[in-house]
Amino acid sequence: MEIWINPACSKCRGALTVLDAEGAEYTVRRYLEDVPGEDEIREVLERLGLEPWDITRTQEAAAKELGLKEWARDEAGRERWIAALAAHPKLIQRPIITADDGTAVVARTEDAVRDALSRK
Repeated sequence: MEIWINPACSKCRGALTVLDAEGAEYTVRRYLEDVPGEDEIREVLERLGLEPWDITRTQEAAAKELGLKEWARDEAGRERWIAALAAHPKLIQRPIITADDGTAVVARTEDAVRDALSRK
């Protein structure tokens, strides 16, 4: 299990607290320092069952600068979104846990973290 975090994020710290309380084995990835490439983002999106705009923090300054709210949210625009997430990792919603069963969850709540832990 791997968790993508930003240590400054309270939701990330909360997810780590739950994982530790449950005695979970996991690897921390500080994704702002160890930036995922486009292929990794595609893989995580597949595991999440989501599209790139679903995990984009559209209120971030970089999103506003890029004009993301105006970008097409369709198959033709998908690669543009993925490239933006790789180039601006701060836009990636957090935390993301890649579960042991090959799926992933955006673990912004305690229930979502527990859901990831239950996936074997």
